[in-house]
Amino acid sequence: MPVGKGKLLIAEPFLGDPNFERSVVLLCEHNAQGSFGLVLNQTTNLKLDDVLENIYGDLPLFLGGPVEQNTLHFIHRLGDEIEGAVSLGGGIYWSGDFESVKTLINIGKITEKDIRLFVGYSGWSAGQLDDEMKRDSWIVTETNAHFIFDTPADQFWRSVLKNMGGEYKVLSNYPTDPRLN
Repeated sequence: MPVGKGKLLIAEPFLGDPNFERSVVLLCEHNAQGSFGLVLNQTTNLKLDDVLENIYGDLPLFLGGPVEQNTLHFIHRLGDEIEGAVSLGGGIYWSGDFESVKTLINIGKITEKDIRLFVGYSGWSAGQLDDEMKRDSWIVTETNAHFIFDTPADQFWRSVLKNMGGEYKVLSNYPTDPRLN
């Protein structure tokens, strides 16, 4: 399956990069200049109200990747409710007017079933992700809002591989450290 906006990148079990071990990345942008994505299954101990003032929601923050961890990013399934949102397909949207998001959070119209917030992101320079794909570092698949927002983060990697079936279902049971098997 080709790499592109809205696709999931699943780290293959032997990737060897601690930043992405057993990671599932939602690709938000992929073009000749490079690629941008958000790791969906790396949790933090932070809540949104830990990093922003005047916000009245204790929504969890995820670690979007190793790049610029002082930045805040978000995906959601609110569509046109958030002006400027970019459709990634499958009912998933990236970014948009954050002032609107804050207002909706503060009046209780957005819950963690609607939005995922991330500190940092995953980035690849021009051609870098394509090179990693040639080395079979990532498995690519489709996704949808239901899977992203309704699957617990600690089950993402295993669940997406199981859902793909076949050889991927076998990989989903591969131990983190085969020496301990």
